[in-house]
Amino acid sequence: MPVVIVEMWEGRTVEQKRQLAEGITEAFSKIGVPPEALHIIMKDNPKHNWAIAGKLASDAK
Repeated sequence: MPVVIVEMWEGRTVEQKRQLAEGITEAFSKIGVPPEALHIIMKDNPKHNWAIAGKLASDAK
């Protein structure tokens, strides 16, 4: 049972997440993983909880 964990900044709609789940499932299906065996976990992170090069993403311009 493969598990895919997607961490991204918050702000995507439910429809965008649905499309992402469908695309990931399709990609795994092409390599022989049955859709019902695939688990996808999506984690929305606020930009103030994410830093790049020592700076909060929320501070980036």
